[in-house]
Amino acid sequence: MITDGLPAYHDAYKKEFWNLRKDTRTEHVRHITIQGDRNNNKMERFNGEVRDREKVMRGLKKEDTPILKGYQMFHNFIRPHEGLDGKTPAEACGIKIGGQNKWITLIQNASKQN
Repeated sequence: MITDGLPAYHDAYKKEFWNLRKDTRTEHVRHITIQGDRNNNKMERFNGEVRDREKVMRGLKKEDTPILKGYQMFHNFIRPHEGLDGKTPAEACGIKIGGQNKWITLIQNASKQN
């Protein structure tokens, strides 16, 4: 489990993941820097985007809201990323979404699946 140095994360790790058997113990990495060998920049950025959207909506009203899945789709298939030279994560992985409106194409493709 990778976190930054916030002490509350270590407390939660010890409560939820710690066990006495060293061979099955989850490792807690508290070594996060902006430009280090390990970072959580992508996750922090995504969390920031979701928080920005949630503020406008005045909170998520129910736990299973489709807003989060929709935002995940937007983030991965529609929104270009500067760190990927203007590509979406899907495009960077070789997944091409055709059509003039990517939302409509995604919905049409999803409706064809069982």
